Amino acid sequence: MKTNLLITAAIALLLGIVLNELGFFDSAKLLRGFRNLGILAADMVPPDFSVLPVAGRALWETVLMSFAGTLLGFLASLPLSILGTRNLFPTVLSSLARFVAAAVRTIPVLLWAIIFVILFGLGPLAGTFGIAAYTVGYLAKIYSDLFEGTDPEVLEAVGSTGASKLHLVRFVFLPEGANAILTQLLFMLEYNIRASSILGFVGAGGLGFVMQVYLQTLEYRRLASVLLLILVVVLAMDGVSAWIRKRFLLTAQA
Repeated sequence: MKTNLLITAAIALLLGIVLNELGFFDSAKLLRGFRNLGILAADMVPPDFSVLPVAGRALWETVLMSFAGTLLGFLASLPLSILGTRNLFPTVLSSLARFVAAAVRTIPVLLWAIIFVILFGLGPLAGTFGIAAYTVGYLAKIYSDLFEGTDPEVLEAVGSTGASKLHLVRFVFLPEGANAILTQLLFMLEYNIRASSILGFVGAGGLGFVMQVYLQTLEYRRLASVLLLILVVVLAMDGVSAWIRKRFLLTAQA
């Protein structure tokens, strides 16, 4: 008990030091920030819904980018994650696959979008590839760890029959991890819809360009309408994801 209290106190002290370094205890700055927040909130009310036709078309482009980019990234991440499974492939190969996934994941999605804008020019194609690249890095890491957590007794039992690595993947790794694979894929799609809304800031298509225009021209009421539109889509996506999980995820039988 005493050790736990000491650890808790040490963590609390460390947090206090970090917050102080970040200016969290600067009361003047905090008060100024809250005052500016009130001014901004007042400028955003009431929302200007006249921009919904324009914002709706841009949002549809964002949803298409997110859907295509997520599925492309998912298809690329599966083989990479399988190669990164250390209890299936030699250490050299699995380490190389994990290094590739880590290198891809290190680059933020916004920077990926900039890179693909340079390669392919302005537009949603660059945003789609940017989302796909980031999705590969994220899902490859998650799925590799998932596959490594497969019950070793099941692996040993199937492997003793002379099953090849391909058979192990097909009949052990994928069925055992099906629930988590689908759950992470749906989460990634939800995340990408939110994250891709800012890719237009760098010319990668979607809703970000509209938001950037309203920010630069101080049209905060129109910006509020765009944010509400994003909220509606995110809530709808949450509902669809919940339905898919309920409909397709395997559940234990009593």
